[in-house]
Parts: sequence; C-alpha cells; structure tokens
Amino acid sequence: MPSSPKIHANPNVGFAWLRMIGAITVIVDHSMPLLHPQRLTIFPVSWHMSPGYIALMGFFAMSGYQIQDSWTRDPSWWRFSARRLLRIMPPLVVVLLVTVFVIGPLVTTWPAHDYWTHIQTWRYLVGTTVLFYMQHDLPGVFAGNPYPFSVNGAIWTLPMELLGYALVLVVGVAVLIGLPRLVLFLVLGGMVYTDTVLHATFEQHGLGGSLLVVPIGSTVSFLVPFVIGMVLHAYRDRIPLKPWVALVLFGAYLALSQTPASRYLLALSAAYGAITLAMHWPRRLEAAGPWVYGSYGTYIWGFPIQQLFILAGVRQVWLLILLAVPSAYLVGQLSWNYVEKPTQKFRRYLKTPAPVRRPVAAPPQIPATAAAPLRRS
Repeated sequence: MPSSPKIHANPNVGFAWLRMIGAITVIVDHSMPLLHPQRLTIFPVSWHMSPGYIALMGFFAMSGYQIQDSWTRDPSWWRFSARRLLRIMPPLVVVLLVTVFVIGPLVTTWPAHDYWTHIQTWRYLVGTTVLFYMQHDLPGVFAGNPYPFSVNGAIWTLPMELLGYALVLVVGVAVLIGLPRLVLFLVLGGMVYTDTVLHATFEQHGLGGSLLVVPIGSTVSFLVPFVIGMVLHAYRDRIPLKPWVALVLFGAYLALSQTPASRYLLALSAAYGAITLAMHWPRRLEAAGPWVYGSYGTYIWGFPIQQLFILAGVRQVWLLILLAVPSAYLVGQLSWNYVEKPTQKFRRYLKTPAPVRRPVAAPPQIPATAAAPLRRS
C-alpha cells in the first residue's frame, strides 16, 4: 500500500525507527532478569507478558517483509545469500572479537593462561560465529554477576533469523519454478499449527528439542510473524494496511492476553502493527533517519554492556536502564558508521545485472516497384 509522500516518511525510515525502538525495548526488558534471574521480564509476573518478546515478534515480522522485498527485487539465490550474510555477520564478528579478546581478558576471574588455553574460549568464538553452535559462556567472564549464564544472551535469536532468510529463499525458488504464491499461506498454516503443538512462550522454549543449539519451539514461534510479514509483502496490493485495524488487533491481544488465543493474536498484531506503523511513519521524523540506523549494533551490544555495568556494581534496575540504553545506542551508532556502512559498500559487487538489450530487427525492405504510387493511365 503506497504511502502519501506529503504525509508519511519513506517506509525504510519507519522500519529503522521501529527497529531502534525495539532494540531499546529489549535492553530495558533484559535489565530485570540480569539483576534478578528469577524474573524473566520487567513486567509483573502476573501479566504473563514481556515487552521484549513483543518487540522480537515485531522484529521478525519486519524482517519477513523486508527480506521478501529484497528477494522480489533480485531473485538470485547467491546474491540474496551474500547480501544477507554481509548484513548480519560483520557486526556480529566484531562484537565476538571484542568480547573474547578485550572484555574477556579484562574481567575474567580465571588466570590469563587458563583463560587463553581453555577450549571454551575458542569454542565461544568459533561456535558463536557459526551461530548454529552458539555458546553463551566464556571462562570466568561475568561469573560473579547475578546472571552468570550468558555473556551475550541477546544474540540467541540470530540463527532463527538466518532460518527465516532460508525460508524466503526456498519459497522464492519454489515460486520461480512454477508454484503459485498461494504456497505462502500453506507455509503460514504449517507454522501456526506447529507453533500450537510446540507451545513455546517467552517463559519457556516449548517442545521439539533443538536444532543443534537452536530451540525449535521458539524458532517456530518467531517464524510465524516472519511468514506473516512475507505474506503482507507478497499481497501488498490486496491487503490494506490500516492503522485502526492495527489498534484493534493489539487491543484484542491485550484483552485476551491470559487466554490461549493470545498466542495467535500476538503474532498477528505484532506483524500487522509493525509493518503498518512503518508504512505510516510521520514524515517529520524522516530527517532523523541516520540517527536510528544503528539498531542492529545497539541490539547485539546491549547485553554485554549491561553485564559490564552490573560487574561495576550497578544493582538497581532503573539505574542499569539509565546507563545501558545510551551506552548501547552510542556503540550501535559506532557499529553502524564504522562496521556496517563500510561493509555494505561491498554490495556494489552484487548488483543485479542490467538486462541484455537485444538488437531490434530491421523492418523488411519494401521493393521499389511495390512502394511506388499507382498512376492513373
């Protein structure tokens, strides 16, 4: 659904704003369990609701929409894959290198020799870079913090994001070889059914075990809004994006949040709401776009920054939020300007080739005798 250029910002700016708001929401929500591990969210336990989990649902929906758009514009499996890896890997590798080679040696409670020679140090670096062998602990790092279980717990969703990219690729190729785009609804139906069976929530990973170290139940839960985002893009010419509909859906989720229906309403309202809001983002906020493009860096740096503040002695949730949010935002901006933007320049080698111009056949020559006008005798 096209937005009026006089009223609404470029949707890419809207997506960037929402991603930054979502990244900050996740950092705020993490502040409670990092200080009080018996609590999973900053919301009261009786609410059975997590703002960070809602934000992640919106993240996956926006990814489904935007990655589907990327495939639609250039349906090349290798250029698509290269772009995705180029986007997600360089900032991740930087945060892992800094964590292992800077933060780890400075804060570990282990002797330096033991830290550098322990296999877990290198398993963390290599396994987490591969994503599907992700590790969460480094020897002696943050071991005395209230939450010693993960050095960077926020990145647990990245392999699920990669699986979403793979889903776009598989479905895209299937449509290219002749399947109708209605296959998206079959994929969505399968995801919703599987999510119902595995029953993952923000409180537990559900059934299904793990794919290597990636929980299958949580992966399916996040892929439901991801596929909804794909559907909203594929049928953008037929599915209207109305703000009042988004409000109704979110209101229904809040009203039924204590019922089994909340599972479906959360995914639907987060997906439809995030994409609708991005399409209707106020134009007056468009100029601030460059200041919100660092959401990915903000997201992947937020958790270790919070752990460092806690190591320094911060024990109040409000103070942790007050210190961690601007710090993570600043590091996110550095990541955007000095890691992500420079590496994105390599995309110039992945441009869609220009269509080959075939020579236009010359019109057939008309014989002179045939072309001569008739004369009356």
